[in-house]
Amino acid sequence: MNRFEYTDSSYAQNETFIIKETNVRLYDGDQKTPFENGEIHLTTHRLIWTYPNDLRFNDVVLSLPLQLVMYFQEESPGAFSFGKSKKLILYLHDPKPDRNEGPQVVSLYNFIKFSFKEGYTKDMPRYLSQCLEQRKWEEIVKPLQQRTIELRTGIAGIERKLQEKHKKADESISIAFQDLSKLMVMAKDMVRLSNNISNKIKDKQGDITEDETIRFKSYLLSLGIDDPVTRDSFKSDNTYFRSLAKQISDVMFDPITEVGGMMALTDVFCRVNRARGLELLSPEDLLNACKTMEYLGLPLKMHKFDSGVIVLKLTTLDDANVSSSTKELIDENGSLTAEELARILNVSVILARERLFVTENFGKCCRDDNIEGLRFYPNWFLTKDY
Repeated sequence: MNRFEYTDSSYAQNETFIIKETNVRLYDGDQKTPFENGEIHLTTHRLIWTYPNDLRFNDVVLSLPLQLVMYFQEESPGAFSFGKSKKLILYLHDPKPDRNEGPQVVSLYNFIKFSFKEGYTKDMPRYLSQCLEQRKWEEIVKPLQQRTIELRTGIAGIERKLQEKHKKADESISIAFQDLSKLMVMAKDMVRLSNNISNKIKDKQGDITEDETIRFKSYLLSLGIDDPVTRDSFKSDNTYFRSLAKQISDVMFDPITEVGGMMALTDVFCRVNRARGLELLSPEDLLNACKTMEYLGLPLKMHKFDSGVIVLKLTTLDDANVSSSTKELIDENGSLTAEELARILNVSVILARERLFVTENFGKCCRDDNIEGLRFYPNWFLTKDY
């Protein structure tokens, strides 16, 4: 459904009406949509769907350009179906990036269905096939008035066009210099910031305190991602998610390494959007991108614990390593709760609890669940001889 555009009932100059069918419902892939009991009009350029008799939706006109249709096939009712409904399945190219507004921005499917409640005439598939073969939308027909003017312009018309080109070039140059001025102002701030940091390093002769290191990291974080990956730059969702996964991996590798190799996906979402500035990501896009990391061979991958908590972690950090490092901390402290482990590792309580559960599953610690809460102890059954 993300290939459809809102339009009106007017036709283009070289567009011709072919045939129409009634009582038609639209499907997004195999999913029903609210657009039902409508009329479908086939033209040489488009498939137009509208409500003919419903006053609530009499202004709704949807248009599907035929140039997006790869091929179609007919789907007849099954042997155990009691209705007369027939369906046409249209397999589509990716939507145009400069398309008009439509009823749906994103779709999971590369095909749609037209369900004809009372069936359709045998001419409908035949005419649709002819329109796809003839490709009338590729023919460029200039209006008669425009062709007449072009024939009569002569030298005066050529001079006028040259003047218009010079005027547009002057305007473009003026805009470019305005943008350049803004860029130079921003560049001055960046140079001033870098000089300030360089002078501090020189004054300290390489000895930078912890507070200054934290402040320096905050400066770098405020700079954000210089070229964030956006959906508009790609023709398909798969390419978009792969590129987004690589950028997220580059941005989050160091922060995740600093906190022990694991970070909750909610924290990743906040950090990535903080770095992207105004180009914010949706939770769905972040989740889909993280799902592809393991298949792309990136240093980070998504992991889901049995409790349902989803994290992004280093590919080198497996459960065996987590259980071993957590066991060492439990042995050093005698016993630990999730809150105490969270303070030691500087991670969230949820992640600390998951680390303790993983260690328990490997048999390297035992739990004590009492009125004071859940506490984990070394597993002496495996480590001591009796």
